Amino acid sequence: MTKADLVERVTTQISRTAGPMISKKDCARVVDAFLDAIKEALKEQKNIEVRGFGTFKIRQRKTRMARNPRTGSPVEVSARPVPVFKPSKELRALVAEMDTSSPTA
Repeated sequence: MTKADLVERVTTQISRTAGPMISKKDCARVVDAFLDAIKEALKEQKNIEVRGFGTFKIRQRKTRMARNPRTGSPVEVSARPVPVFKPSKELRALVAEMDTSSPTA
């Protein structure tokens, strides 16, 4: 699903429940603002918890040794922060209940 697909789904859902109160353009702004807020919070090393969905966090990766694929020589990969997502119990249960025979897009 792309961001455009997400905007389309959110606009359709709002139109079904509250009538045609919001345009796709306005919905796109809301989705962009939501994603920007998540990015900004992660940039500031803050966790974001969306109840019933999951938690976005920053986790510190340790320094480790890796290999250069061309030469095979060992290379040290420095420690760095990485964003991670931990789904909630509700989301994990919802995904586990899904029919595994259905095709994914």
